[in-house]
This record gives sequence, C-alpha cells and structure tokens, in this order.
Amino acid sequence: MAHVLHVYKEVEIVNDYLRGGTARPLGMVTISYDEKPGIQALAVTTPDRPPVAGQYPSHLRDNEYKRLGTVSLLAGLDLHSGRVIETISDTHKSTDFIAFLKKLEDAYPSPQRIRLILDNHSAHISKETRNYLDTIPQRFVFVFTPTHGSWLNLIENQFSKMTRTMLRGIRVTSKQELIDRIHLYFEEINAEPIVFRWKYKMDETFVV
Repeated sequence: MAHVLHVYKEVEIVNDYLRGGTARPLGMVTISYDEKPGIQALAVTTPDRPPVAGQYPSHLRDNEYKRLGTVSLLAGLDLHSGRVIETISDTHKSTDFIAFLKKLEDAYPSPQRIRLILDNHSAHISKETRNYLDTIPQRFVFVFTPTHGSWLNLIENQFSKMTRTMLRGIRVTSKQELIDRIHLYFEEINAEPIVFRWKYKMDETFVV
C-alpha cells in the first residue's frame, strides 16, 4: 500500500508543477489500469411504455430481459490529464492486455516511459506478456497493488461512476450497440476530463 501511495504522492507533486505553467514534457506518465469484465448486453422483451402524467413519472419497463452476451472493458486512467484510454473485447486474456499496451505505446510516443498501476491478474504477469515487454525494454513500469487491494486503484472510481450512471438499467438491441455506447461514454469523459487525486490515508502515510 505504501508503495502505491508513494506513486500517488509523486503524481500529485508533478501535477502541481505542471499547473504552474511549465511546458516541459513528462519523462514518465502514470496510468491507473484495470479491466471490467462481464458487462452484459441486455435487450428488452417488450417495448418500454412512456410515462403517464399523474401516475408514472418515468417510463415503464418489463422486468424480463434477453441476454445478448457480454464484453470486457480494458481501461487506463491518465492520472495527469484525467483522460481515459480504453479497448473493448470479448475476453480479457493476455492477448487483450498486450493489445491494450500497444495502444498505450501509440498514445505516448517514445522516449516517454509508461507506468501502470494495476493488480497481479494472470494476464498481467503471463509468459506472453513478459515476452512482449522484453521486446520493448524500459518502456513500461508496473506497480502492482497488493492482493485484495483493488480499492487502491483510482480507475475503480471511474468504473464505479460508470456503473451508477451509464450502465444502470441500460438496454440495447445488440452487443455492438453496447460497445458503441461505451466508446461514446468515454469520448464524452475525455471531452471534459477530471484529474483524480488520491487523498485517503495520504497524510497519515507521509506524516513526519
């Protein structure tokens, strides 16, 4: 925990420096990363009924639904800009994680190093992932959260907000529509990004 919080403190110091108006590019960017698997594409079985004045303030929907499949969201929150980089796939295997790392490489041109805060999911430490990282030495730095320490990862706040708002009660006509709406959600997030700051236990950890 202390290691992760030290990273957050370093990011806070760097961000305060950047707000001072410096144009110097960062030598290392820090990304909070995780997967959100099993997002369900659900369709209605009967059309929603419109609100009825004086009786039902909202639309009426049958409790039954049809399952159209699931998708996995792989997302990284840039702790300096607040922007989210994401991919969506049917799975979250090593090949999916490597594809996400390649997307990060395109987003942050060398010689910038990319530091990821992430858990120790098998895809993150697999032989396939290690072999890929060996082809680009010194490009990525992994900072692992402790076991059962997902609450330490700031991207979880973004996922929680997404679940409460965009995904709550969502109904679609196809799995592709769900994918398109998730992409649109993050386009809107990135249009007006918010920089997340870690505050819990920070003063306790760094008290002198």
